[in-house]
Amino acid sequence: MNRMSSFLFCLLVLLMQVCSYLEVAANEDPQTPGSCANWMGGAPGYPGHNGVPGRDGRDGQNGQKGDKGEQGTPGSKGDSGNIGASGTAGLIGPPGPPGYPGLKGEKGESASSYRSAFSVGLTTRVPHPNIPIKFSKILYNEQNHYDPTTGKFRCSIPGMYYFAYHLTVYLADVKVSLFKGGKPVIITFDQYQKNNVDQASGSVLLHVETGEEVWLQVYGEEENNGIYADNVNDSTFMGFLIYPDLDYEH
Repeated sequence: MNRMSSFLFCLLVLLMQVCSYLEVAANEDPQTPGSCANWMGGAPGYPGHNGVPGRDGRDGQNGQKGDKGEQGTPGSKGDSGNIGASGTAGLIGPPGPPGYPGLKGEKGESASSYRSAFSVGLTTRVPHPNIPIKFSKILYNEQNHYDPTTGKFRCSIPGMYYFAYHLTVYLADVKVSLFKGGKPVIITFDQYQKNNVDQASGSVLLHVETGEEVWLQVYGEEENNGIYADNVNDSTFMGFLIYPDLDYEH
């Protein structure tokens, strides 16, 4: 029995040495038949056909945000857009500081360049009623706006005027009226006291247009014609421009 076992053991060792030799030879020449690897398996088969593509996989998770790229070149300018609606008005700001004084302006035209005035008196008693009284004693009439031949003031500068009269009353009552444009404006009445000398006066502000005339005349009948003048007693009539109309240009 022991001899049998020894024999089998030796046979196994010999078989292992043969296999080792064959493996070494196979590594040097893979096509060398007799290696233990080839000894157990058959010849390699042909490669198989490609399989059917598999289904798309699930979307992966978003990756981390990348770094900011470099700035690109500016594009061409686009067309102007439509004008937008006006916004609501803002709050009023605080007052600004006072500005510097401006340059002195040129000298304007003085109001005194618009001159119109007269002052006249009687030399004799008024001869007739209901006609313009001709004051022939010229006290002032530099612009010649009063005509002593007609007894009328004729307006050359439209504006506001002041007219006044102071009359000596003697021998009869006096009823006198100031006319403008053919119509009485004011009427003054003074009742004469016998053996005495009285005074009648009146004044008025009037707006007079260019070309309009202003004068005095006895109003009524002969018994109201007591206006008197001599070397001692005067009866006077006067008028002057206060200011011209704003739109007047000469």
